[in-house]
Amino acid sequence: MRQKEFSDGDITHLANLCHNCRGCYYACQYTAPHEFELNLPAALAEVRQESWQRHAWPGAAARLFHENGVALAAVLVAGIAALFAAIKALGPYSGEGFYSVLSHGAMVAIFAPAFIFPLLAVAFALRSYWRETGSGAVTIAALGEAVRQAAVLRNLDGGQGQGCNFEREDRYSDRRRLLHQMVMYGFLLCFASTSVATLMHYAFGLQAPYGFFSPPKLLGVPGGILLVLGCAGLAWLKTRADPNLGSRRVWGGEMAFVLLLGFVGLSGLALYAATGTTLGLTPSCGASGIGSQLLPSPAFHQDDPRLLPSLGFGGRGTAQGREQRGRPRSQEGKVSHSWGN
Repeated sequence: MRQKEFSDGDITHLANLCHNCRGCYYACQYTAPHEFELNLPAALAEVRQESWQRHAWPGAAARLFHENGVALAAVLVAGIAALFAAIKALGPYSGEGFYSVLSHGAMVAIFAPAFIFPLLAVAFALRSYWRETGSGAVTIAALGEAVRQAAVLRNLDGGQGQGCNFEREDRYSDRRRLLHQMVMYGFLLCFASTSVATLMHYAFGLQAPYGFFSPPKLLGVPGGILLVLGCAGLAWLKTRADPNLGSRRVWGGEMAFVLLLGFVGLSGLALYAATGTTLGLTPSCGASGIGSQLLPSPAFHQDDPRLLPSLGFGGRGTAQGREQRGRPRSQEGKVSHSWGN
């Protein structure tokens, strides 16, 4: 039986299942210049963007950072300025490498909150999304399937493996999927590098700086390169894509986030390249490198709830969720929408 009535939670979930491949637009006979001028990708993009703002925590800053690239740039400047102030107030030190500019303890005191806060923000956002969409309990099987599909980014293959229509209009391309994989695995390698370095420091007493053939460098350098190349490619694709098939009001914020994420990777590589040189020991080089990491991006841009529902993660991707969808949600006392036949 077809479901013709949808609650607000249904619409939110449907919009977040969409990855803006735009295949539906180029396959539809009712798009412009037809008099109906249907534009489903743009409609879903608006719902999706509104849901991110609605569920982001803290909500007061959600719209500012979501739509305004200038605000993100301002936070970057503030982050670097904060590092300069910390270096001036807490230094100098007698350690090796960058620790001669800012001690390990000072770095931990600065960046531990910057790490914990985004985790809390994402947790609150996902809880809010879960409640709105009526998702059920997470199962081990659903979690395993989510990880597997995230590893290959199956939902960016266009449906049948032919790729997306994102930047080439009615022609298919796998560029977007490949570039997203570069960013994802680059980020994971960088995170693994930081985790290994933390273990080496606290568990084995091996302090930075580390040589090139050490685990932190063998993980971090390739990760940084993948992150930079992936972000540069995604920014280029965004300039090639039709902005009318997405949410135009957040184009600047999205572009700023991609570029700043790439800058984090680029500044890290530059800081490593400058290690052992006079430039590498200057406060300006160090502050520019790690100051860029004091960004609100994880809290306000990466709490994208699409990952879980789009991968069949939770109630709506399980048998319980499918059973719940078998009856109109309006019977549960929720607002319903009619979406045609």
